[in-house]
Amino acid sequence: METDSETMASVIRRLRRAQGQIGGVIKMIEEGRDCADVVTQLAAASRALDRAGFKIIASGLQQCALDGNGTGDADRERLERLFLSLA
Repeated sequence: METDSETMASVIRRLRRAQGQIGGVIKMIEEGRDCADVVTQLAAASRALDRAGFKIIASGLQQCALDGNGTGDADRERLERLFLSLA
């Protein structure tokens, strides 16, 4: 599954954001911050990771559609498994 550089740059930005949020969560826990604040930051990091994954999968689906070669069952099943792993 090939992806374009613009898509990958966007994915990397999302992953860096998630990395910062996770670092923030660790610091919050070490400082004994309120549980609700910690969970809010964890949820934000989780969403950032999910969006990065969905963007990669969407790019793969788009690439398959653009190829026009009628993706095989194996490719379709692989993309389906990847998608479901994030669901």
